Amino acid sequence: MNRIDAVFQQLNERKETAFIAYVCAGDPNFDTCLEVIKGLSDAGTDIIELGVPFSDPLADGIVNQMAADRALKSGMTTTKVLELIREFRKTHETPIVLFTYLNPIYTYGHKKFLTDAADVGVDGMLLLDLPPDEAELNEELKNDSPLKKINLIAPTTPYDRVRYLAEQSEGFIYALSRTGVTGAHGGPSAAVSETVIRIKKHTNTPVCVGFGISTPEQASEVAKSADGVVVGSAIVKQIEHSPHDAANAVVTFAKPLILATKKP
Repeated sequence: MNRIDAVFQQLNERKETAFIAYVCAGDPNFDTCLEVIKGLSDAGTDIIELGVPFSDPLADGIVNQMAADRALKSGMTTTKVLELIREFRKTHETPIVLFTYLNPIYTYGHKKFLTDAADVGVDGMLLLDLPPDEAELNEELKNDSPLKKINLIAPTTPYDRVRYLAEQSEGFIYALSRTGVTGAHGGPSAAVSETVIRIKKHTNTPVCVGFGISTPEQASEVAKSADGVVVGSAIVKQIEHSPHDAANAVVTFAKPLILATKKP
């Protein structure tokens, strides 16, 4: 069983919500990032989203853009992202989802990347700028690997599109709590439960909500309706502010958020 499916099965049995943490691979450097993701795993994070650093991350806000810039300046490459995961897998089994744009994957070689990613222990991939129906039209870009294809659904996604994305979803669905780019500003929308309900009409795939979640109170509120809570920019900020003690800063920040998703 894929690690993502196994985690949600266990959480469902315990009637708990998943905590999903995002960090940019290699931020602020390879060794520190490895400490950060190990720390998140040890603290009880259920799934780790690793961003593949890219020079033109259009769907990201300034916090994650700067994280990608720091990673690239430290010498991070797509190949090194896979090396990072290989090192993590020597000691940890927390599921990993790659959060990436098509360009670095295509440059690496799409099919080769899927194979190599699965080999080092990646469990799923969210391709931000490759709609799944467009991928199906291009033989070169089809995902016939064991990696779960994670889909994004926004509050403004039309009904028919929601149904399409939900019906062919895998692993979990990343539901955006609001429109815009990534970032902790603004907080999640008050209509989160409505977004989750309209998605769940079409699928049994877990629905996880992200964008704008930065406090335990927000995480707890989202957890009332979602199967998972995604926190990204707020965690990345901890790395930005404490680059020399990033693992401790991230774990200290994340623990109350993790606890908030586990309360009944």
